Amino acid sequence: MDRTALARRIYETAHLTGSFTLRSGQISQEYFDKYLFEAEPAVLREVAAQLQALIPLDTQVLAGLEMGGVPIATALSLASGLPAAFVRKKAKAYGTCKLAEGADVAGKRISIVEDVVTTGGQVILSATDLREAGAVVEDVICVIERNPEGREKLAAVGLRLHALFTMEELIAAGEGRQLADDSREG
Repeated sequence: MDRTALARRIYETAHLTGSFTLRSGQISQEYFDKYLFEAEPAVLREVAAQLQALIPLDTQVLAGLEMGGVPIATALSLASGLPAAFVRKKAKAYGTCKLAEGADVAGKRISIVEDVVTTGGQVILSATDLREAGAVVEDVICVIERNPEGREKLAAVGLRLHALFTMEELIAAGEGRQLADDSREG
């Protein structure tokens, strides 16, 4: 599937209109319900196949953020052969008390995996937590870059964003326009 076809499929599967409050508190009239495309095996498989080209070569572990980044990181792990870690918003207070489950992150070069980046707030919090746990975190891979503000905020804390699509590209594909075939990179 080419880039435009995948963008169109995501648009058709997950694009909603109405009034939506985003995690950042911003109000939007357009929303991509990422769980709708993450729950479609054919779409998720193709997302992982195309995201694989965005993984920095020195990545040792893919770190999927709770909750939407976990299925993306799992699919990307299967496609790339890289181990995955699943990062909680807060370390659990019982059992192992871990922040990141799955692959060990201490001393490893981690690429954070997220579904949608708007302001980058949760990514920054999780990157800080992972760095405190001993991980080297410089890269973030996402399916949808909703707002350039997120890219700027991530860059301010030393994180490079690698996005498969911008929101504008998904909307353009949904309107029948052709996208550039090259992948977006930070």
